[in-house]
Amino acid sequence: MKNNILVYLSLLLLALTACKKNDYKRDGGPSDPNVNLSTYDYLKSNRNFDSLVKVIDRAGLKDVVNGNVTLFATTNYGIAEYVKAKKYQKSLQLGKENFDFGIKDIPSQELNDSLKTYLFAGKINRDQMTVSGKLYNSLLGAIPNVQYLIKLRRSYEYTQYLNYVDYVTYTKVIGTRDDQETDQSTIPDSQKDKAVDCQTSGIVTTNGIVHVLSGYHRLFFNAQSLGN
Repeated sequence: MKNNILVYLSLLLLALTACKKNDYKRDGGPSDPNVNLSTYDYLKSNRNFDSLVKVIDRAGLKDVVNGNVTLFATTNYGIAEYVKAKKYQKSLQLGKENFDFGIKDIPSQELNDSLKTYLFAGKINRDQMTVSGKLYNSLLGAIPNVQYLIKLRRSYEYTQYLNYVDYVTYTKVIGTRDDQETDQSTIPDSQKDKAVDCQTSGIVTTNGIVHVLSGYHRLFFNAQSLGN
């Protein structure tokens, strides 16, 4: 009997832990998408976006985020990895490893320009997206050789439960769309598109729409070394 109780408690603890880690992940979009908060206040109210709020503040984009916009939001983990990579690059310049470095040390204009690539004019929700997708310019404006593809990626990995699942996907398209090339193996690495799925989509704030990118997405698609 004692062993059964211990097993039960262990399973209960595991379930509670899983819920805590994933309490805002809802594949396919939230069941009640309305949060009755502005986009900035929604981010500020959710501990998963503490670092993103700091980036927004540093970039001076609070009013822009609270405009009529769609935001693809990066979680704390992706921003922590970005800051770590930036710190490592700085350490190479300084020739030392132990020094204070954080979001406050990254140029505000750099963050302003880069963060705008996650912001799009108007409300772009799931019901406006298709599997073929549509190309957009971000709030940063026209960028030579770069556009952003917003689409639904259809997955059949859960066919025992559903016919398919459509994930909202945010893609930085460099040059032409990779998915329209006849032979993708010939595309140079520097020209390959960068795509990331959303773990939660269609959060409706009082001013716009928020789609939450995969927790493994590093801010700005940064791929610099993290050092040791």
